[in-house]
Amino acid sequence: MKKMWLAQRTSLEKYLRRLARPAWLGMLRTMPLSNRYGYDRGTPVDRFYIEGFLEMYRHEIRGHVLEVKDSTYTAQYGSGVGRCDVLDIDAANTRANVIADLTAADSIPSETYDCFILTQTLQFIYDLRAAIFHAHRILRTGGVLLATVPAVSRIPPTKNGLTTDYWRLTVASCSLLFGEAFGPSRVKVRSYGNVLTAAAFLIGMAHEELPRRKINVNDEYFPVVVAVHATK
Repeated sequence: MKKMWLAQRTSLEKYLRRLARPAWLGMLRTMPLSNRYGYDRGTPVDRFYIEGFLEMYRHEIRGHVLEVKDSTYTAQYGSGVGRCDVLDIDAANTRANVIADLTAADSIPSETYDCFILTQTLQFIYDLRAAIFHAHRILRTGGVLLATVPAVSRIPPTKNGLTTDYWRLTVASCSLLFGEAFGPSRVKVRSYGNVLTAAAFLIGMAHEELPRRKINVNDEYFPVVVAVHATK
């Protein structure tokens, strides 16, 4: 009961903050409404699309799964998961049990995983080809890579954000990059977003502040997120 009450209070507090800072005012500001991608107002716009993509392929999040940073999405969307490993380059991450640089991940055996969830990570890796090569190598035959990358996003407001955020990608670039490693016929790439949601995400709005009928409109010329489904 206490946990439910705390969740309701948190939801109410976020709602009241949104009322106090109307989202449309973001269009008139030179600073964002949120400095945390909208997390302090609700759920970031890009996460709406990422989670929709993972929901579509939840039946393939199974067997031996690898995820980056933590196992949140494996736990949320996995079905028939036998084991989950967490990958991070940072040995200080206590949730990670596989410490490796994805661009030089020779320590991870080939043909290990049935599914690799790689969301919003590749923009921080300069050598994309090496990272995608290793993502392909460590999957078992028939294994699936579920990857997302930003097409539109702010630079992370961290002390090293300006020096470690390298890329914004498109359907065209992802089709070529992943196609080189997996083969063009084994890669499906699509974008999510439209001009409204792209602007809202940059401003720092939460997706709960947008009408569902508008956030679900897809305009390939204004992508927020690009999602890749690749099979080995």
